[in-house]
Amino acid sequence: MTASNTPGQTPREVFIVDGSRTPCLKARGVPGPFLASDLAVNAARPLLARQPFEPTDLSEVILGCIMPGPDEANIGRVVALRLGCGNRMPAWTVQRNCGSGLQAIDSAARNIAAGRSELVLAGGTEAMSHVPLMFSKAMSKWLGQFTARALGSRLKAAVTFRPALLKPVLTLLHGLTDPIVGLSMGQTAEELAFRFNISRRAMDEFAVQSHRRLAAAHEAGRLNEIEVIYDGQGNYYDRDNGVRPDSTVEKLAALKPAFDREFGLVTAGNSAQVTDGAAWVILASEAAVKRYRLPVLARIIDSEWAALEPQQMGLGPVHAMTPLMQRRKLGIDAIDYWEINEAFAAQILACLAAWGDRAYCREELHLKSAFGAIDPARLNVDGGGISLGHPVGASGARIVLHLCQVLAQKQATRGMASLCIGGGQGGAMLLERAW
Repeated sequence: MTASNTPGQTPREVFIVDGSRTPCLKARGVPGPFLASDLAVNAARPLLARQPFEPTDLSEVILGCIMPGPDEANIGRVVALRLGCGNRMPAWTVQRNCGSGLQAIDSAARNIAAGRSELVLAGGTEAMSHVPLMFSKAMSKWLGQFTARALGSRLKAAVTFRPALLKPVLTLLHGLTDPIVGLSMGQTAEELAFRFNISRRAMDEFAVQSHRRLAAAHEAGRLNEIEVIYDGQGNYYDRDNGVRPDSTVEKLAALKPAFDREFGLVTAGNSAQVTDGAAWVILASEAAVKRYRLPVLARIIDSEWAALEPQQMGLGPVHAMTPLMQRRKLGIDAIDYWEINEAFAAQILACLAAWGDRAYCREELHLKSAFGAIDPARLNVDGGGISLGHPVGASGARIVLHLCQVLAQKQATRGMASLCIGGGQGGAMLLERAW
């Protein structure tokens, strides 16, 4: 890491030594079998059980989550206690929308680099199928009147009741809508498709590729970061269940636009799935690695956060990755593999187009020329959010974890993990494989 919170102190190296995740479970219209805290616990228990240290030896636990349940306040602490980390274990929750899981890892890395922590469990979780429904403001007002003490007041309120008051507010839709510009995340993807002239067919082709890559990764056994999890009914889940290996461009072409019914190009088929899931990594200082004789997956080199117009939020990755790579004096060819979260096919394709567009690079990224083109064979090689889902609080941790696995499997040196963030931000993290 490049930053230190102590003036004059040389930042310490930070290593990722292990990690795990749950399968990503597609939301299917009803609450899924696991709460967000359940997912986090199920992913972390086998991870901690195979370590040569005790859970109480951790310095802290940091968990990203956007929408924890009503019984999961400071979900990071709830999970830490359930994992047996002890009453004295500091644990906290971070929220940076889609970047929450990456923020948890970045926060852990910075604490280790600064010498405040030695061994940290960091990750993200989200149970999107459990996002609650709410009453409308009108219903809340009516209930307030109905709680009046005087019988007459309550009777007066009762006669004003209308069945329409019971119509629920879908908080998930509100959470996926930017309150500043009034656009849903899907509508921001439509903006990018228009800006960069991205066709419906190109989006659908990218979506099919995502599904086929994920299916191939499952069949080849490359997703060994997944832990089998069990629900209370004896059912088990051992793979991402939203993948459609038989997906074709022709099938996707039959789907109607989801966010702009009349003129849109973005559909449910070329967008990330609404999904439940959790992912963790264990970060360690060099001293902790030596003390516990830990294997090392990767070294965290640097990270970057950026911001831009909320309606252009899908371009966040290029705004975060560009200054990071400039700081490290790296060109595109210096990165062996890329994990860029697939919020929408249009969003990923727009990022690729932006880096190849001289005008965009000059005017928005302040470069002298176009940055270059990522080799598609090195981007999201085992699929991404379109095929496995985007449990928003967990995705940042998942892409970092999987990038570590890809670097190890490919015997590659350097990788970049990045994602766009609702509200108009982007995050990126540069990793190097430990030899």
